[in-house]
Amino acid sequence: MTIDKPAGSVFLVEDEAMIRMMVVDMLEELGFNVVAETGEINEAVKLAGTTDFDVAILDVNVNGKVISPVADVLKARNRPFIFATGYGTQGVPENYRDRPALQKPFQIESLKQALDSTLRGIA
Repeated sequence: MTIDKPAGSVFLVEDEAMIRMMVVDMLEELGFNVVAETGEINEAVKLAGTTDFDVAILDVNVNGKVISPVADVLKARNRPFIFATGYGTQGVPENYRDRPALQKPFQIESLKQALDSTLRGIA
């Protein structure tokens, strides 16, 4: 039996537990390995600075707090990330509007497209 190499590793920040579980399921179905996940901003900042991953998916609003401190850490580490937002691009922090954003709720096809383009450096 051969084991396929994962499509990549993901760090996920999402404060809604049910949504987080759904996204983890989608990522695993796409062949990604979720190496860290949290729904809490302070833990997300810590994980962003210490975890090794290929790409991060960040909920824009985590328990009423903007995700900018986590995005700042990822930008400083030169790690790619995608925003997930129910507010459209207007919900994305202004200085990060050049980054890819998934409109919630999203389908697995949209997630795959965002991941593929981000990991290829196109997004």
